[in-house]
Amino acid sequence: MTWRSKDILERPEWSMHRALWKSMGYSDYDLARPLIGVANSWNRVVPGHYNLDLVSDYVKQGILQGGGTPVEFGIMAPCDGIAQGHAGMHYILPSRDLIANDVEMMVQAHRLDAVVLLCSCDKIVPGMLMAAARVDIPAIVVVGGPMEGGCTFDDRAADTTSLTEGLGMLAAGTIDAATYRDLEDCATPTCGSCAFLGTANTMCSVAEALGMCLPGSAAIPATHAARLRSAQESGRQIVALVHQGITARDIITPDSIENAIRLSTAIGGSTNVALHMPAIAYEAGYEVTMEQFEALCSSTPHIARIFPAAAPNVPDYHSAGGVPAVMKQLLPLIHRDALTVNGHTMGDNVANAPDPDGRVIRSWEDPWSSGGGIAVLKGNLAPDTGITKPAAIHPDMHTFSGLARCFDSEEAANEAILGGHVQAGEVIVIRYEGPKGGPGMREMYIAMKLLYGRGLALTTAVVTDGRFSGTNNGCFVGHVSPEAAEGGPIALVRDGDTITIDVPKRSLHLHVSDEELAARRDEWHRPAPRIKGGYLALYAQLASSASKGAVIANRFDE
Repeated sequence: MTWRSKDILERPEWSMHRALWKSMGYSDYDLARPLIGVANSWNRVVPGHYNLDLVSDYVKQGILQGGGTPVEFGIMAPCDGIAQGHAGMHYILPSRDLIANDVEMMVQAHRLDAVVLLCSCDKIVPGMLMAAARVDIPAIVVVGGPMEGGCTFDDRAADTTSLTEGLGMLAAGTIDAATYRDLEDCATPTCGSCAFLGTANTMCSVAEALGMCLPGSAAIPATHAARLRSAQESGRQIVALVHQGITARDIITPDSIENAIRLSTAIGGSTNVALHMPAIAYEAGYEVTMEQFEALCSSTPHIARIFPAAAPNVPDYHSAGGVPAVMKQLLPLIHRDALTVNGHTMGDNVANAPDPDGRVIRSWEDPWSSGGGIAVLKGNLAPDTGITKPAAIHPDMHTFSGLARCFDSEEAANEAILGGHVQAGEVIVIRYEGPKGGPGMREMYIAMKLLYGRGLALTTAVVTDGRFSGTNNGCFVGHVSPEAAEGGPIALVRDGDTITIDVPKRSLHLHVSDEELAARRDEWHRPAPRIKGGYLALYAQLASSASKGAVIANRFDE
C-alpha cells in the first residue's frame, strides 16, 4: 500500500528527508510504516489538557501495536476558565482557527499519513475537528475527559462555576468569607475538563456523535484507567483507518453533522455548538444554516439533563451511559448508517447501549421536554440569529419582558451587577462583544453567574451579541446578529426600551417602531476598534457573522 509519507521517503532522491528523520532516532523500520501524527495540545496551563501527556503515551503505544510509527507535535490550547472576565477572553474563540491552521500546517508540511487529535476543551476540540475535515486524511479525536465533581455546595457537587456563583452570594451576604475561601480548595478536585456540561464536554460529546471518537469515550473521567485504555485502542484504530483508506470526510458528512447537532440539543449542550457545527461543516465543504440548525433542535427531544440544567454532572452522565445511551434513544431520528472511526455505523455502535437511568437520561417516549435544549430566536432585535438554551432556563422564564439596561462592554455590566445596580425586571443588554466588535466574541459567563448569586436569575435576562459559557443558566440570548459593531439593531437599543424574549415562539422583539429605529440609526456612529494591532485586529476584519459560525473564509470559491 502507498501512503502519503512514502512520496517523500523513497531512496535515493528523498534520502535527505530520511536523514532528517534518522537524526531524531527514527530507523528504517520506523520509516517503512505509516507515519501517524499525534497532535497533542497538552500543557500545564489548562486543567482539561493536563493529563494529555499520559494519554498521549497510550495513544503512541496503540499506534506501535497497530503497526504504525507515532510522530508527536504540540498544539496551542488556551483555557476559557482562566481567560474569563478580562481581556484574555478576546483571544479564546479566535484561537479556534489558529488551532485548525496549526494542525493543517504540521500534517501537510510533513506529509503525515494520519493524525490522532488530542484535545479536551472549548475551542480546541472544534479547532481539531475543523482541521480533520480540512486536511481529509484518516483522523481520530481522543479527549482527556472531565474532572470529577467537588465538595457539595448549593445542593450539588461543586465545580468551577460554584466560585462565581459564590461570589454573588458573598456580595449578597448569603455566605461568609470563610465558606467562600474553603470552596476554592474543594470545588475542582482533579484535572480534566470542567465537570459541568459546558462547551468543552459538549464538544467532546459532539465529536463522538459525529463519529470521530471511539464509542463511549467522550465522557470517561480524566482520572479513570478506562481513559488510557480508550487512548490505546484509538492508537491501534488509526492505523486500521490508514489501511482501510477511511478519511475524515468519509465520516464528517451531512448525515453525521445532523446526528451531532441532534445529540447536542438532546443533552442540552452549550449554545456555542451553534458556532462550531457550521464551522466544522464549512471545513468539510458543507453549509449548516441557522434555519437548518433550528429545525433539528426543535424536532429533537431533550433527553439528558446535566448541570447547568440539573444537579448531575458529566461524570454522572458517563455513569448513566453517556453518548451511546442518548444516541440509542435518538435512533428514530438519527442517520443510523453514518460511518464512525471504529469502522462501524452509528446504529451498530449504540444498539447495545444502556437503557435510560431516569435520573440523568430519559427515554425517547418520556423525555425531559419535547423540544431540544438549544433554540434559535429571530425578530427585529435579531434579524439573523439569536441563540438561547431552553434546557437551562426555568420554565417560568421562557417568556420574559423587561426594560433594557444597556452596557457597551462585559466589564461595565459585571461592575453594575456586582455593585447591586441591576434590578429585577430588567433585560441587561451587553453589546459590542461580537466577533468583530469584541473582537473575539467573549462569553458573558460572569454576568449570568453574578445574577444567580445575587438572587436575580428568575427576574432578569441578558441579551448580547457576545456568547455564553455552556454552564450558564437563567434567561439569556446570545449570538445576536447582526452584531452591534456592524450596525445591528442591538446597537440601537436604549435604556428603558421594552424587550420581549419568547422562547416558545422563537422570538426576540424590541418594542420600538421601525420609524424610531431608523431615526436612531441615522444618529449611530461605528465605534473605533478596541484593538488596533496583532492577530485580534486581523480576526476582526476577517471573521464572519456569528450566524455563519464566525469562521474565517479560506476557500477561493468564497
